Amino acid sequence: MNLKRTATLGVAGGALAAWLALAPAWGVRDQSAPATAPRVAADARSDELAAEIARLHTRLRPSSSPRQPGRNLFRFSEPKPKPTPLVHAAVTEPPAPAVLPPPPFKLSGIAEDPGREGPDRTAVIAGQGQLFLVKEGETVTPRYRVVHISADVVELLDVGTNLPLRLAMKP
Repeated sequence: MNLKRTATLGVAGGALAAWLALAPAWGVRDQSAPATAPRVAADARSDELAAEIARLHTRLRPSSSPRQPGRNLFRFSEPKPKPTPLVHAAVTEPPAPAVLPPPPFKLSGIAEDPGREGPDRTAVIAGQGQLFLVKEGETVTPRYRVVHISADVVELLDVGTNLPLRLAMKP
């Protein structure tokens, strides 16, 4: 074991001696080469780079100013002007009849109960996400009022326009 310690200390001491021998050479420069030689090459490159930068700056300057304001990047295209229609005073056309939308209700069924003066009918009307059970004289929404209920047809009256609306059972 004594031999191992001696060998280890000898190797470590030799490495330390070699390191200390090379230490003074780290800070010493070679005095034979002139210090300006590398700088000349660097100065030549920096002059070339400055000339290239100046050339690119002249290319970036616009040669003329825009004649009109820039385009709007947020609009795809300009709307085309609509041609004005020619109006002939001699020819007048009657207005087209208004197309009525389909009825907002559907007659789902009619229930009958016997009464003294005939059958007492109740209409089952579906519409606007609801189911209405109405008799004659009652309202289906504030806009429509039930005028008459027969065996297969219900007549509603539009209170605002006084137009009748007929709902029939589909076979």
